[in-house]
Amino acid sequence: MREEEKKSSQDSSFKRFMKKRWVFPAIYIASAALILSGVLWFQNSNNSATDSDQFDYNATDVPGKNDEPALEVNRALENFVMPVEKTDTAVIQKGFYDLEADDAEQEAALVFYNNTYHPNTGIDIAMPDGEPFEVRASLSGTVTKVQEDSLLGNVIEIEHDEGIVSRYQSVTDMSVAEGDVVEQGQALATAGKSLINEEAGVHVHFELRKDGIAVNPESFFNKSLSELKKAETVKDKTEQLPADDATEIEGGTDEESAPSDEGKTDAEEGTDTEKGSDTETDSGSDTNPETNTETDTKTDTESENSSESADA
Repeated sequence: MREEEKKSSQDSSFKRFMKKRWVFPAIYIASAALILSGVLWFQNSNNSATDSDQFDYNATDVPGKNDEPALEVNRALENFVMPVEKTDTAVIQKGFYDLEADDAEQEAALVFYNNTYHPNTGIDIAMPDGEPFEVRASLSGTVTKVQEDSLLGNVIEIEHDEGIVSRYQSVTDMSVAEGDVVEQGQALATAGKSLINEEAGVHVHFELRKDGIAVNPESFFNKSLSELKKAETVKDKTEQLPADDATEIEGGTDEESAPSDEGKTDAEEGTDTEKGSDTETDSGSDTNPETNTETDTKTDTESENSSESADA
């Protein structure tokens, strides 16, 4: 009897336990936890059993394994800017010689050096106070040339893409070297002076070139590299304009006002010929009197001989 009473008491206590509100939620949560633990354990066991050597960690899609510099992507997103820090206060002293500009603009874009006018293949940038300023990279790229040149005032060239180059002249205190990779806005040098354009004072001469042909930098400020790639260029005329043509643009060559050498030569030859004719005529005149004198003398001698014969 006692055993039955014990069993009945245990059953009643179990039923009372199961009737509590938190029992079933606790059972559900525990069951779910056991199931998730089993799934995770199964997945981990499969991953550990997989041979890790079958993966190519040298593939380009693995982060940090791409050898291509991120700078190439940045260049496509950048726009050309004026190569100075304070673009609002910068002054363009002399503009680009544009073949499609009017006569006044073309005349203003001529550089006078060594008694000759040269078309300006870039723009000359200065500050209103005439003080030196930092020259910065107009666009990210690779430095391909750093040259000291007293005539041009030193030269820095940066290649931004195949055939697309920016050039910075009339600079001092150059802080980059050939092969350096520079970012847009990085300091390159300090604006200085040049012999070819002394009247500009302290300035930087900035050029943009596509396939070796200079283009107007002002036309591509705040435009992307792709815009410059699409641009059409007129070969030769701006850079290869000879000095004589530049002088003609300014007001005519000296040859136009001077007489032709051939005409002068012909005139001189004609004068010499006329002088020769006069000389020959004079010589002929001098010879004739002598001939006449000889004839008169001979006649007188014959007359005397005839008179002597008559007297005899």
